[in-house]
Amino acid sequence: MHIRGDHAELVVGGRLDVRSAADARTVLHTAIDDGVGDLVLDLSELDSWDATGLGVIMGAHRRAGRYGRRLVLRGVPPQMQRLLVATRLHRILAIEGGIGVESLPRV
Repeated sequence: MHIRGDHAELVVGGRLDVRSAADARTVLHTAIDDGVGDLVLDLSELDSWDATGLGVIMGAHRRAGRYGRRLVLRGVPPQMQRLLVATRLHRILAIEGGIGVESLPRV
């Protein structure tokens, strides 16, 4: 997993899973704590995530809210969009451009 960017926009690539969760959490918390306004999390380079990775995203979402910020997901890959819809988290998280639920294949 790699994360690059600053306190306004981060690009996440590779796998966000149990092995990378602690590092990702640290980077996200620092970006949230040090910035103002929306924090855009670009997931277009993300290969996969597991439940732990999704938990990191949700934790960052909650932390951003406590700091008066908003976590905005950008470039969410289709397989991850399906997971967000299945868990109904697409209704909670800010997703740039939204998710076209109708266009996602059924699982």
